[in-house]
Amino acid sequence: MKVTYLYHSGFTVEDERAMYVFDYYKGKLPETEADKQMYVFVSHRHSDHFNPEIFEWEKEHPKIQYILSDDVEADPAPNRIFLPPDKKIKIGTLKIETLRSTDEGVAFLVAFRDKRIYHAGDLNWWHWEGESIDYNRSMRKNYQKEIKKLARKKIDLAFVVLDPRQGGAAFSGIDYFMRNVRAEHVFPMHMWKDYGLTDRLLTSEISSGYRNRIHRVWEEGQTVEIKERKGE
Repeated sequence: MKVTYLYHSGFTVEDERAMYVFDYYKGKLPETEADKQMYVFVSHRHSDHFNPEIFEWEKEHPKIQYILSDDVEADPAPNRIFLPPDKKIKIGTLKIETLRSTDEGVAFLVAFRDKRIYHAGDLNWWHWEGESIDYNRSMRKNYQKEIKKLARKKIDLAFVVLDPRQGGAAFSGIDYFMRNVRAEHVFPMHMWKDYGLTDRLLTSEISSGYRNRIHRVWEEGQTVEIKERKGE
């Protein structure tokens, strides 16, 4: 699989059969065959996760399917599916499960053949200075509840929130995820172009037990080839 970082929380994942696009906000899509199957996921309606421009792509890509959180405002169409939290569906050989975000919309768990991809959307352990103790406690509880749903699943590729605006609490969500989920390849996202935050995580003692599973994200358009390990 080839992973391309677009911008903010936007990524594409491509294999020989299809391209999967997550939370396109802006950036340049990798070139691919016009008739290749394309799945476009939108986790929620926030403008840094959803750009209506995605609906123009079907002019060039006839085999396109949109999987949208049900809070996204868009007209119904045969190739658009709107999903609430805690939903499981199947599209051909593609299995999709949604988790409830701790902000808006959903997170996606996508399975095809023997692979699983997780995209968090805005599902994160949001802790904000200035909020009440009860608010931050509720955020922690709700985040951990959702992540525990992934604990027994092997995930090949994950995109997880790492937000610099949280200050000293920025590592909380991704740290809990890494310690509780069997994810082989993890890409931080939602960094608001503060790409040095990935380096600070990787050099922090907190990540010593899992930093080898985290990929550095440093520029838009960056691509990484994910190769199968021997025996898989």
